[in-house]
Amino acid sequence: MRRLLNKLGTFAMGVETKAQEFHLPLAQITQSRFDCSVRYLTYSGGHALLGLEYDNTAPFLDAVSCQLNLPSVIPSDVQSPWCLTFLSPAATLSQLQRLLNFCAEQHWHIDVIDTLAHRHECTVIRFQFSAELEFSPARFACLQLAEVIGADLVLQEGTSQRVPALAGFDMDSTLIDAEVIDELAKITGIGDQVAAITAAAMRGELDFRDSFKKRMALLKGFSEQRLAEIAKQLPLKDGAQNLLHCLRKLGCKTVILSGGFTYFANFLQRERLAVDLIYANELEFAEGALTGEVIEPIVDGMRKRLLLGETAKEMGVPLEKVVAVGDGANDIPMLNLGALGIAIHPKPKVRREAPQAITLFGLDAALYLFGLNDQQIAELGQPS
Repeated sequence: MRRLLNKLGTFAMGVETKAQEFHLPLAQITQSRFDCSVRYLTYSGGHALLGLEYDNTAPFLDAVSCQLNLPSVIPSDVQSPWCLTFLSPAATLSQLQRLLNFCAEQHWHIDVIDTLAHRHECTVIRFQFSAELEFSPARFACLQLAEVIGADLVLQEGTSQRVPALAGFDMDSTLIDAEVIDELAKITGIGDQVAAITAAAMRGELDFRDSFKKRMALLKGFSEQRLAEIAKQLPLKDGAQNLLHCLRKLGCKTVILSGGFTYFANFLQRERLAVDLIYANELEFAEGALTGEVIEPIVDGMRKRLLLGETAKEMGVPLEKVVAVGDGANDIPMLNLGALGIAIHPKPKVRREAPQAITLFGLDAALYLFGLNDQQIAELGQPS
């Protein structure tokens, strides 16, 4: 309704919004002086199809144009050595121009372009390209450009653009939109004190094991009954249910690897999320309340990596078919283990060090990095 009212408003002011597909060489896209909304871009064999929405003046007066023909076909097979995925909540021609100029400056030869999502609130365009590059500096350059243009840019090897066989997930602030230990502390009146320790640990400023012991000691006496009430109230991360549901339908095994607690991970597995395995910390109780002690071994960053590797080995899954998803500093070791290490809404240190990062979208945006488009994702969401 809002979109309709906006469109009516533009007519009232004498400005007509038009939607057109332009057929033109890829290099010509960078030459327009007019900005507008991008709906999609496809490119192969030297020929680009660019879908735009604009007011009055067409950005390309000398290009063949026709009505929008939104792409819904299966994306092209990935043949190139590298992929760069552009994810924008409001894609514009100026963003696209900056990205194309950036690729040219880096001497990245674009082979194929597919549009994986073309909703108004989410446009996802995947660039396959050939280049000899060093991953770390190239990834950092992409992060810098992403900040400038207000989008996510995800660099990955072309061979990683496929559905994984095993996916490992952090829980707190990754699958759920909360840090459980902080929520417990708020109830006991020491929320600020514990949250400060948690934040420092997630930023990598404190050793996770030491910070975990300190926080647990402060929670001594917390009742088990209240834990059950809190478990039902934990908010899921946007897109978590959809991502795990789709991965299960695709045959990918999933595992929680958490510095949080099995108590809550088991509840999520039982009631809300399609998870296959759980590794987390055990809570110790005495007379129905927390003792404040920890049960070894503590699941810290290195143990997460170890457990993910051991799980892959036991399942016979090679590391090139393993991905990991997390948000904090203690996730960095496992994020650097397999084919992809996706930091979701990460802290600054994690964004700098994780191989891949998604900051502007929900957890299920990871499906685009596995080579799926919106049509395929929607089909996975349908009942079998």
